[in-house]
Amino acid sequence: MEFGICSGIENYSRHIDGRKENEQPYSLFDYFGDDFLLVVDESHVSLPQIRGMYLGDRSRKETLVEYGFRLPSALDNRPLRFEEFESKIHQAIFVSATPGDYELEKVNHHVVQQIIRPTGLLDPKVTVLPTLGQIDDLIARIKERIERNERTLITTLTIRMAEDLTKYLKNYGLKVVYMHSEIKTLERTQILYELRKGKYDVLVGINLLREGLDLPEVSLIGILDADKEGFLRGERSLIQIIGRAARNAHGEVIMYADHITDSMDKAISETNRRRAIQEKYNEEHHIIPKTIIKEIKEPIGLQSNQDKLEDYIHSKDKKMAKKSKEELIRSLEKEMKQAAKDLDFEQAATLRDIILELRSEET
Repeated sequence: MEFGICSGIENYSRHIDGRKENEQPYSLFDYFGDDFLLVVDESHVSLPQIRGMYLGDRSRKETLVEYGFRLPSALDNRPLRFEEFESKIHQAIFVSATPGDYELEKVNHHVVQQIIRPTGLLDPKVTVLPTLGQIDDLIARIKERIERNERTLITTLTIRMAEDLTKYLKNYGLKVVYMHSEIKTLERTQILYELRKGKYDVLVGINLLREGLDLPEVSLIGILDADKEGFLRGERSLIQIIGRAARNAHGEVIMYADHITDSMDKAISETNRRRAIQEKYNEEHHIIPKTIIKEIKEPIGLQSNQDKLEDYIHSKDKKMAKKSKEELIRSLEKEMKQAAKDLDFEQAATLRDIILELRSEET
């Protein structure tokens, strides 16, 4: 028996589910009982994303329906609206160092604080310095960190600034790399791995040096244009950036600015408040802060798709290298499907990555 597929049929799932127009779609939440607990990590980012899912999907599909590329019922193959999501949640824990307005209003600003760390680590010291001579000052501080085998993060406001600063620092013999939104996700993982391993001493970035980055080797963060009030230099953004230096006992943050904005003042005050609580606790319990010791594991799939392609072709008949790209893709797809049938999913995934790399070169 053979099974086929009807491409795009999921757009009309309303008819398959037996739902009426505008009726709420099924989701994973429907498989839980009423007493389940939802934990939302980094809620200040996660919840707005949930809110935006429906609006983004609706905007895209309305255009397709308007121009005849989809039937109107395709609008009902959608994510949950935020109010539908809320109706499914009976008990939740929102976890964030910088809770959003929604979470704070939900709990009437009664936040359970988790400030003390098992390692005794403190929130980093924050210093504000003038922009005049900031790069020379930063270079001197970077060299101090290099002598201690520690790493530095520098955050800028634009991609151009990140790239130009990287080039400038390289002229001083520093091992520097930049990371921004135009760098592919797998490449970012590789860059962070190589930073921890010591291939680089300095990482320059924009808005990626925030939530989720756990880099114990980083002891210095330089924030350029800290007084440029806005999304990237708002109170929550600054607190998140400061937190990247809280994994190291020598953690320090330098804000380069010519005046102190309201966001800077609030972020520094909050950091100092937390640090004071931590210092008092450590003193009372005779705890000496210790840098987190975290194994540096090579990420899965670190090898680039281009490297995989070259290795694969080299391992096969040399004639394969002479094939046209379309022929090569067809050949690889055939092998990928066979590998999946043979339950060799690792090989199938490798072939899939190679195919994606080849196709990305066409666009």
